[in-house]
Amino acid sequence: MRLGYGLNGFAGHRLADACSVVSSLGYEGVGLTLDQPHLDPFGDLPAQVSHARRCLESYGLASVVETGSRYVLDPLRKHEPTLVSDEGRDRRVDLLCRAVWIASELGSEAMSCWSGTPRAGVDTEVLWQRVVDGLGPVLELADARGVVVCVEPEPGMFLATLDDVLELRQRLGAPEHLRVTLDLGHLVCNEPRTPAATVEAAGSLLANVQVDDMVRDVHEHLELGTGELDLDRVLGALVESDYSGLACVELPRHSHAAPVVAASSMTTLRASLDRVNRTVGASGGGR
Repeated sequence: MRLGYGLNGFAGHRLADACSVVSSLGYEGVGLTLDQPHLDPFGDLPAQVSHARRCLESYGLASVVETGSRYVLDPLRKHEPTLVSDEGRDRRVDLLCRAVWIASELGSEAMSCWSGTPRAGVDTEVLWQRVVDGLGPVLELADARGVVVCVEPEPGMFLATLDDVLELRQRLGAPEHLRVTLDLGHLVCNEPRTPAATVEAAGSLLANVQVDDMVRDVHEHLELGTGELDLDRVLGALVESDYSGLACVELPRHSHAAPVVAASSMTTLRASLDRVNRTVGASGGGR
């Protein structure tokens, strides 16, 4: 497992400057959200992608392409349209296809997306069909380009839990390049399993991890508004499962203090991983 930082938490920094800061703090990768100011998916893509590739290569950073920008498609409606919207779903599909192309050009480890929040009263099977139909061309392009597509379960969205994403995989024929994103901060409030058990249930399908609510200078627990996440235990589950992808801190609301927050998050994560590694070592190692 390698630690990364979501660059939507560096919205006040130029891309090169953001990469410089996170690299200097010891992060090995970034979550690159498609939006201003770092890479506009509807701007001059060849020039922007070339610049982004140089930035990542200059600082030796791996990347995951994220598609959760709030207003990239509609300046008035947050996150709209989505894969489950009544109208405009083709625009979300277009964004995701652009994201796959960008991920391919950057050599990113994955492209991550989610389903969206449906309007009340829409039949469940209709929503399933919308997601399956929307992801069809995205997965086809990803297969041709050699890109892993990760779907993230999000609280309040149609695909809200890991089990929902696993059902989606089955409905799509379980393609090898369709994997899972897990946000550790959501596990404590949204999953029927414990956070560690959710990580274990995802198993080898887990290809992208997000770590949020890392602002507090904590040592043993990550405090959340809806409960308490045992950071050591869930990181330990990732280590035990041999997860080797990026775990990116995601704090999009803290760009005003990005370098300080990124530094304190690294301190917290390293301290937790040190404890985990000592425990694993004392028990004779993981799998």
